[in-house]
Amino acid sequence: MPYSPVRELLWQYLAVINLIVGGWYIHWRWTSSLNPEALFFSLVLVTAETLAFIGLALFTFNLWKTEDTPAQTPPSRLSDVSDCEPDHDRAVCVDVYFPTYDEDPELVRLSIIDAKNAHCPDGVDVLIHVLDDGDRPAMKAVAEEESVNYLTRQGNTGFKAGNLRSAMEKTHGDFIVICDADTRIFAGFLQNTLGYFRDPLVAWVQTPQWFYDIPEGIRLPDAMARYGGGAGRAAGRLIERLAGEITIGEDPLANDPKMFYDIIQRRRNWCNASFCCGAGSVHRRDAVMEAALKAYGDSVATEINQTCTAVKTITGETTLDATVASSIAEHAMQEHEVTPYKFHVSEDIYTSIALHTDRQRQWKSVMHPKVESRMLSPQDLLTWTVQRFKYAGGTLDIAWNDNPVIRPGLTLSQRLMYATTIWSYLGCLWNIVFMLAPMIYLFSGVAPVSSYSTEFYLHIVPFLVMTELAFMVGTWGIASYKAKASYLSFFPVNFRALLTVLSGRKISFPVTPKIRQEGNFLALVLPQLLIILLTLTGVVYSWGQLAGDVGNYSLDGVLLNTFWGLFNVMALSGIVVASLWTPDEMPLAETV
Repeated sequence: MPYSPVRELLWQYLAVINLIVGGWYIHWRWTSSLNPEALFFSLVLVTAETLAFIGLALFTFNLWKTEDTPAQTPPSRLSDVSDCEPDHDRAVCVDVYFPTYDEDPELVRLSIIDAKNAHCPDGVDVLIHVLDDGDRPAMKAVAEEESVNYLTRQGNTGFKAGNLRSAMEKTHGDFIVICDADTRIFAGFLQNTLGYFRDPLVAWVQTPQWFYDIPEGIRLPDAMARYGGGAGRAAGRLIERLAGEITIGEDPLANDPKMFYDIIQRRRNWCNASFCCGAGSVHRRDAVMEAALKAYGDSVATEINQTCTAVKTITGETTLDATVASSIAEHAMQEHEVTPYKFHVSEDIYTSIALHTDRQRQWKSVMHPKVESRMLSPQDLLTWTVQRFKYAGGTLDIAWNDNPVIRPGLTLSQRLMYATTIWSYLGCLWNIVFMLAPMIYLFSGVAPVSSYSTEFYLHIVPFLVMTELAFMVGTWGIASYKAKASYLSFFPVNFRALLTVLSGRKISFPVTPKIRQEGNFLALVLPQLLIILLTLTGVVYSWGQLAGDVGNYSLDGVLLNTFWGLFNVMALSGIVVASLWTPDEMPLAETV
């Protein structure tokens, strides 16, 4: 998206008004609208609304402004990117990593070929490495045929993070490009990203990704023309004139990452808070290693202090014998490892946090605004669920065990940006309430507000309208409905991730499948199906009760909760369709 200062100013103006109107609504909800006859229900819903409003405020802060890091020409000498002695100056060296475990070697080959064909800036040495955690002869053969380095290791401790650490021990590039097995970088990747490192404080650069296999679908007139000829096309055009553009057969999984990269991540640049997402990123080796060594030193020092304190408590001594102290220190050093990339399911964001919290170095991150690579998207609901569970579980695990919001070293704006990410995954809690609330009224006639009065509409309607208007301008050029519907519909995934973290279980390290998984995935959407069926049943039941003048139903209450319930049904129906969706077959050359 091109930057527009006029649009940004309008967005900020509308966003401030929206927060004021929203705060006015939340205040009114707490002070003047609770139903004393259903106080528990009222309090649960207003609490959910308040938590959602906090999320709205955080998201507004996230989207506040765009401030891209100025691009620079790529470096050629080490002195261009760091302070080095003249006699130590040399050409810049870049390592391109392709971590792989069980992906098709021919898929990896295509990624290697694109990396080999990328333009190499003048004076820069580029080495390509296949990091095979599967230790497969077929993968080794592909690497040899393509004349790139093949690296493997014994076991797969730490999974991808361990694989990256092992590679760093065997390679020596000044910068590391991290790719997935299916990451096919564009010809200008290095030319367009290395220049940022002329600033010696830039630790990593993240680039957006483009999923080139997302089905685009066909417009409604064309689809109707297949069955109705010219009359069908004319009918389709008429419908689009009334309802807007309609596309049939497009990706129902909402894989398009524009909203995440072009809006959410890009607008964190102004406060140095965009985080690394793994594939398509470039890392300064010295920054990653320095952070790892500091973390190792802190862990060892902490264990030594704790052990020495425990021993002195047991023995009653004020000082320890030098031999005992040395033994404790040696044991602590052996118990901990230097891990450039944290052994964690979300090693990318964890590395970002470690570098952002380094007060001494004050490392910078850059979200490059232009797409520089293409990748494969999840092509079935199972793969999509595995991926989303990994994202949610990894982030929530970090929040529970090493929360960046309270971790020393971050600025206030950085804390708020990380808080926005964490808060979004907690949204499953209030989203559940928002889906259950209309059903409770539709089946019981019990309202969570004192009355559906004119005062109620005077408070809620301006807030809802301003929210839509503000964020329409704030995300101008990128459709947001699918992202919002998807966020609402995958509440079971986030909720399961939250329960997993709170129970103390580890989030697993599944490799996201690169090919479509066959089968029926309705079992994955049973919670959504249940809500859809109960809501529709509740709509029919409540209108029947209203017609028969039975219960405490009012026309306003039934209308509002019917609208609310049907909105939920519409949002949840997308993921149900996705569970049954089969993309059109594509030739192998196109799919991989």
